[in-house]
Amino acid sequence: MTTDWWQRLHDAGPASTSDIADFATEIRRTTLVTINRAGLGHIGGDFSVTDILATLYGRVLRVDPTQPDWSDRDRFILSKGHAAVSLYSTLALSGFFPMDWLGTFTGPLSALNGHPNRNKVPGVETNTGPLGHGFPVALGCALAAELQGSERRSYVVIGDGELQEGSNWEAFMYGGHRKLSNLTAIVDRNRLQQGDRTENTNSLDPLDAKVEAFGWEARVINGHDLDALYSALTTPSDRPVAVIAETTKGKGVSFIEDRAEWHHKVPSAEQVELALQELGS
Repeated sequence: MTTDWWQRLHDAGPASTSDIADFATEIRRTTLVTINRAGLGHIGGDFSVTDILATLYGRVLRVDPTQPDWSDRDRFILSKGHAAVSLYSTLALSGFFPMDWLGTFTGPLSALNGHPNRNKVPGVETNTGPLGHGFPVALGCALAAELQGSERRSYVVIGDGELQEGSNWEAFMYGGHRKLSNLTAIVDRNRLQQGDRTENTNSLDPLDAKVEAFGWEARVINGHDLDALYSALTTPSDRPVAVIAETTKGKGVSFIEDRAEWHHKVPSAEQVELALQELGS
């Protein structure tokens, strides 16, 4: 595993769909090994969001791993902070920090906690984990950019179970009121949360109609279709955009896919080998 992905995806012009698919596979493989080594993690939600992260970092975000605090960078916030390992893997593979940091995940004095920490990890915009915190911060970033006349954009990934938190709906309401066209919220709609399906816990559908009622443009897509993701994330709008990405929890590994028990279950060494075979190279 190397950290040359940034150069491979950006130096030779726009990345192809095939390039992004390879990047996503490497993120999943890296995430799998990191979680197995640590004996901790949330592999189901990590894998459902991987294609979104690969598309953002490989084709969409204006960021620079050599200048993680560049003032005019786009802001990306992973509000569903329990999927930290997928973000860490993406950042490490992109060169934001050394790959060997991943071997310290959740270890004593490690920078890589179970949830992202801006004070310790280059490329992390804000600490997340308590559900409902990331979206309001992303809205604040978008509002600040508008007030400053900056062209930078803000993107936030929200878990669908996380939408049971009222702060997210306050963010939808105010973002629509301000018509923040520089703000994109991506809902990782895998329909599972810890222990059960979202619709059994607190029904969200029709989610597209609900966010549109707050003044947003809703774009419902297959969250594993890389071309659809790219189009949904880059097509301009005069309103804030909510990309409702229909995903599969545990995407890419058959015995993990769409199973609630893999919310934070850790694969055995034997399962890791089986999963690596399924993911391929």
